[in-house]
Amino acid sequence: MNLFSRTSRRAVAEAAPAVPSARTASGAAVLPAPGLEALTGEWIVDPAHSRIGFSVRHAMVTTVRGAFTEFESRLYFDGRDPRRSRAEVLLSTASVQTGVEQRDDHLMGRDFLDARTYPHIRFVSTAVQLAGPDLYRMAGDLTIRDVTRPVVLELTYIGHVTDPFGYQRVGFDGTTTINRSEWGLTYSAKLAEGGALVSEKVRLQFDIAAIRTAPVD
Repeated sequence: MNLFSRTSRRAVAEAAPAVPSARTASGAAVLPAPGLEALTGEWIVDPAHSRIGFSVRHAMVTTVRGAFTEFESRLYFDGRDPRRSRAEVLLSTASVQTGVEQRDDHLMGRDFLDARTYPHIRFVSTAVQLAGPDLYRMAGDLTIRDVTRPVVLELTYIGHVTDPFGYQRVGFDGTTTINRSEWGLTYSAKLAEGGALVSEKVRLQFDIAAIRTAPVD
């Protein structure tokens, strides 16, 4: 799926809002890490070496972790001007896995994701800010159950390599925390002690290994 056409890429870059550059305590501007300019270009997330998941407190005393195993993506990274970077990720709600089939079925049902009615979760970036030499803040719109709300991801640049097969790879770790009820996920079973069976707060996790794509003429 070509999430970014060459035309829309130019339009997005020109329309990108002016995000202030981060500065050190002395007032000096924070600059991208050396070598990132060479990484400018289009990338896709490698599903075999990436994890897009979540964690949520369950029954007040344990944490349930899960992931979406099917997704499509398109990324554009600008190593010289991170404000022009952008990302779009489309997750299949029916691909959610937590390691317990009964729990997965519940998550895909109407109490939560309602995968039959809403087959996808989408994230589309709207602005990127360099917050440190290896740290980025990516603002974007997150759509769940046809409800779209803004979120901000904290992204840490891990590094880049050329693998034994000649592919260029880059790694990022990202996270954000949302209140699920703001996206219509309002399931609210209570415990005998009065607490919530499932926490309102959900931590989203993006462990990303991306592969550079060949330019399209």
